[in-house]
Amino acid sequence: MQLSQGQTYLAIPGPSVMPEAVLRAMHRTAPNIYEGELIDLTAGVLRDLKKVARTEHHAAIYIGNGHAVWEASLANVVEPGDKVLVPAAGTFGHGWGEMAVGLGAEAEVIDFGRQSPIDPARVAEALAADVTHEIKAVLVTHVDTSTSLKCDVPALRKAMDATGHPALLMVDCIASLGCDRFEMDAWGVDVMVAGSQKGLMVPPGMGFVFFNEKAAARRAELKRVSRYWDWAPRVNPDVYYQHFCGTAPTHHLYGLRVALDMLMDEGMEHVWQRHETLARAIWAASEAWGTGGPLALNVAQAQDRSTAVTSLQIGAEHGTRLRRWCQDNAGLTLGIGLGMATEEDPQSDGFFRFGHMGHVNAQMIMGLLATVQAGMMALDIPHGPGAVEAAAKVIAEA
Repeated sequence: MQLSQGQTYLAIPGPSVMPEAVLRAMHRTAPNIYEGELIDLTAGVLRDLKKVARTEHHAAIYIGNGHAVWEASLANVVEPGDKVLVPAAGTFGHGWGEMAVGLGAEAEVIDFGRQSPIDPARVAEALAADVTHEIKAVLVTHVDTSTSLKCDVPALRKAMDATGHPALLMVDCIASLGCDRFEMDAWGVDVMVAGSQKGLMVPPGMGFVFFNEKAAARRAELKRVSRYWDWAPRVNPDVYYQHFCGTAPTHHLYGLRVALDMLMDEGMEHVWQRHETLARAIWAASEAWGTGGPLALNVAQAQDRSTAVTSLQIGAEHGTRLRRWCQDNAGLTLGIGLGMATEEDPQSDGFFRFGHMGHVNAQMIMGLLATVQAGMMALDIPHGPGAVEAAAKVIAEA
């Protein structure tokens, strides 16, 4: 019986669930883009974005998605012929490296596969071998949305420092900002990129680049930077429009203002703890299911998992069927197995993902887990007992 009528739940790893308050803030007439409240609102948004990123340095806003800020960040620090080092633990690490190649740089990739975290020692070895300092930046994905692997950024920074290499540490936090703990300045990150549509709970359309003085100095050395991607006028504009190299993303800014208010009111420590607790509930349920069936977490060790997204494998004969049952019969949309294709499973039918980022709470996660269990029961997918109870225990003891 189809029971999907009513409010649906988009439990994919971005775009995330958008709060009604954010949507209401965006549902308004267009403001004056030359003077008035929008100018003051933007100043406050930039201030609070830096609080979320835990930085005292610079924040630039771009009208675009995560791929846009990949390019924006690179355009300000690399030139054709430069080299970047890309330790990759999933699809998105490779994607950022490909973006660098598109700008004329050379990308040296260290591929850690789909289930192993980035090893800082191997990154340090590559930097130590670069005695002429051809490598200008290390591009690392904090959380890979396809594999749900999380990089230990402080350990990577420590390993890089031990080599004495001057390369910038650039971190993709598109999936993690506002979900997994991230502290830009304390962790020694030089450049960080993020998007509006995940932990920040705003529709896709805005990207952010945060950078420190070391990165700004590198920008000053470049012979040329695209007028649109140049971050210098965006963070130090003579007139308001230069924040965006043109018209401001007005309605996104109103939505972001409310989303940042929600984060500030909750407090970032609690935001991180909430995501961690809900993730542990998902992991507990998944491990219980796996005791009597084919389902398994993609990342074996908890310390290597993101608290924003969980990638799972369940076998090619089950994954897509389970996703479609949840969507068609219960109104729950799960994430596809993005970037997880194999020769045996070329369409990634055996993988799926839970997105648990941003505007999520305990009852949403418990509903997600109960629905997935109902789907496995309806489809006769073998699974172990006690999954929902295991998740409830995590939440009850939080």
